[in-house]
Amino acid sequence: MRRAFRFAFPALMLCALTPARGEDAARPAAADAETVHCLDQKERRAESESGRLVRLDAAMRVARNRMPGTVVRARLCRSGDSLVYLLTVLAHDGKVGRLTVDAVKGTLVGGL
Repeated sequence: MRRAFRFAFPALMLCALTPARGEDAARPAAADAETVHCLDQKERRAESESGRLVRLDAAMRVARNRMPGTVVRARLCRSGDSLVYLLTVLAHDGKVGRLTVDAVKGTLVGGL
């Protein structure tokens, strides 16, 4: 029994230290040259109170027109010098898509 534990323990540690595939999928989709920084609650509140952003429900409507389904995650992020909504959509057929909506103009700028 002890001998089996000696061989299993290093393998378990290796699995624990290796990032899962799901963690890679959770990262924001962006071009290689662009850096994406998602805003915290204080930053989101300041940006929304500035009055220059489209409302989240309008961005979600744009995303649903492109990919019908349910928005399961929405984040306001800074991509380069612009603000974008990163939306994760669960389509009716079970597929998951990530759409990017310009937070100032309300237009779809990337996704799927």
